[in-house]
Amino acid sequence: MVITTTKTSCVKCKKVKNTIKCSGCSQDFCFDHIVEHRNEINEQFDQCEDQFNEIKIKIEAQKIEPQNNELMKQIDIWEIESIEKIRQIANEIRYELSSYIIDFTLDLDLKMKQLTEELIQCRKENDFSDLEIQRFNEELKQLKDILNNSTDFIIEQDPTTFINKIRLTNQATLLHDANVNANAKWIQNRITITEENDYSNAMDQLYHPCGLYIDDDQTVYIADCWNHRIVEWKCGAKTGRVVAGGNGEGNRSDQLNYPTDVIVDKTSNSLIICDYANERVVRWPRQNGTNGETIISNVGCYGLAMDDDGFLYVADEDEHEVRRYRIGENQGTVVAGGNGQGNRLNQLSSPRYIFVDQDHSVYVLDYDNNRVMKWMKGEKQGIIVADGEDEGYCLSQLPNPYGIIVDQLGTIYLADRSNHRIMRCSQGVTQGNVFIDEHGQESKSNQFLDHVGLPFDRESNLCVC
Repeated sequence: MVITTTKTSCVKCKKVKNTIKCSGCSQDFCFDHIVEHRNEINEQFDQCEDQFNEIKIKIEAQKIEPQNNELMKQIDIWEIESIEKIRQIANEIRYELSSYIIDFTLDLDLKMKQLTEELIQCRKENDFSDLEIQRFNEELKQLKDILNNSTDFIIEQDPTTFINKIRLTNQATLLHDANVNANAKWIQNRITITEENDYSNAMDQLYHPCGLYIDDDQTVYIADCWNHRIVEWKCGAKTGRVVAGGNGEGNRSDQLNYPTDVIVDKTSNSLIICDYANERVVRWPRQNGTNGETIISNVGCYGLAMDDDGFLYVADEDEHEVRRYRIGENQGTVVAGGNGQGNRLNQLSSPRYIFVDQDHSVYVLDYDNNRVMKWMKGEKQGIIVADGEDEGYCLSQLPNPYGIIVDQLGTIYLADRSNHRIMRCSQGVTQGNVFIDEHGQESKSNQFLDHVGLPFDRESNLCVC
């Protein structure tokens, strides 16, 4: 503090005395009150130091335990509300947020060190004034606001198939629409992605393909049943790529044995496969997977489906039932059939392919009963939505249905394998109509042999396996 004396009025006592002008506030104080003013400044500086220490402790705590950050509490609340579904995602986000917070606090720590050195220097030289204190307080307020608000970080939510997934990056919507566009139409001439050829395992051919799944990016996954493999076909590719199995028929973890269906679990970025002859459901990494993991064993699995909550549905041909599983459990809950083999409304006979709509109603291809059953959520018996009595070509008959999909209006599309056609059955209509037809079994561009898999892609193109 620079001191100059002159005779003037003291700002405290208002008396004309020899005074000292404070270089900080530029006010005049008599000798009695300059000491009081100095004590006030010291007290303010002490408070400033206390705030420095408080913030420094918080920064050090966040460096050591970033999980105590305020944003972590938001993640914890979110996790509690959906704990069974989001445990894995929450841990991933915690790790990512910890990395961000460490970088964030290191920047704050560097700023604090610079200010601390200035503060120590001022205290050491006993050279500070109101202006320095004001500046320190402003710097402290700025640091405190940044530390408390953490405006560089936000928690964002993306709609997923089963929860609102939180993330720290820019919003990128994850889409999974299990419903077919209501305006879906068939273009008369087909585009062949790949062809079936007897006794061939070449990468541009298939041998008795069964299940079919189409991803959002138009990638096609095919259960190449008699080649004991799952083949991936990228949009526009001339050949496929084996992504599961392909090591001959067998029951090793790197083998499949007549796989009949495949779907994609986007949560784990993996393939879920019906390994039919091995009586198991296998999860196989979608990227560079060399081995599968059995997630359900001792099950006569034939068809698969997954609902918007991430539950897996398995058609068990041996037990004549459909079970719903939470990924990771091996028992599941019966949602269709389960009352022995038969043709009553609470029974199934060799169920194969299935479809689950947005209301969690399960549509079942009841193969040996030549019918399609709809089991609404929680019901003890199903209703017949498509039926066929005797094998034949008549529209009222439905011998051995295979593939199935249901659109947003509840219209059912069926692969009528024996009659080489695709049937369409609208709600409230007792008789279906031919959606795609083949007169005979010649291989023309608008004709087919045996239909099995039956999905639509995101552009409402019907894909027939």
